[in-house]
Amino acid sequence: MKAYFKLQFSLFNRKIDEIGLSPILGYGLTFLIFYGISFTLFSLTEFAEYIYCLIAIALISKLSESGRNDFLKTVFSTNDYRKLRSIENLLVGLPFVLFLLFENSFLLVLILIPLSTFLSIFNFSNSFNYTIPTPFGRKPFEFLVGFRKTFLMFPLAYFITYQSILAGNFNLGIFSMLLITIVVLTYYSKPENEIYVWNFSLSSKGFLMNKIRTGILFLTLLISPIIISLIVFFPEEIKISLVFLMLSYLYLIAMILAKYSVFPNEMNLPEGILLFASVFFPPLLLIVIPIFYSKSITQLNFILDNDSH
Repeated sequence: MKAYFKLQFSLFNRKIDEIGLSPILGYGLTFLIFYGISFTLFSLTEFAEYIYCLIAIALISKLSESGRNDFLKTVFSTNDYRKLRSIENLLVGLPFVLFLLFENSFLLVLILIPLSTFLSIFNFSNSFNYTIPTPFGRKPFEFLVGFRKTFLMFPLAYFITYQSILAGNFNLGIFSMLLITIVVLTYYSKPENEIYVWNFSLSSKGFLMNKIRTGILFLTLLISPIIISLIVFFPEEIKISLVFLMLSYLYLIAMILAKYSVFPNEMNLPEGILLFASVFFPPLLLIVIPIFYSKSITQLNFILDNDSH
């Protein structure tokens, strides 16, 4: 069992190294981002601790995928498997537990810890994921695959919006909209096989415009319950709502272009730094987007047949 966790630790360090960061810097940035988001959430609403626990449970449940657990059962004895799964769940829940302790939410800590262990006995079948209906067609595979992996985040985001209306907390509603945007951005974090791009009978520009139109359309579909609710229940804040909606679109465009700016490779440190910096300074998007667009055209020209364009 120790060898398993050492292997997982080595694999995680390798992923950090592939991004171009040292492990120390990678862990440091992860710590700052995680607790930065945590402080932001707790500053927005009195219901933050409950939302926080739901997010923790959603992440812990990802470890209950049946495929990986069926494999673990073939490698470890029954007792070792149960111990391993309990430790895994507790490790994922640990950062949330520590922050809840910092916020003096002792009751929820006493609930989250045993619940994390309890969830380790469950497996969620992959086949169940593929039966989840989606509002998307077959063409935007990013949304098909991503939605089925992260579908629990959407009722959570809509619940947060509902709470924002009950509490009269507009900022909490904006947080729920940004939460969905962040989830959708993760759909574009991994490059597809080159053959899927090559099959498009489009120019590089046409391909990117098609990807952007599709992304905006389906992001709008997912965000619409939130933005409509904010406009209806917080009409005095309509301008701010629309500004954040436009920012969501711009971040999505930047993410898509960043992905294809290095295609068929994965995004690396330079792309990550630019995207991360634009989060704290949105006007930077006016520079980042053209840079990524130019690089994307160059990269895609090697794959797509542009002779007829």
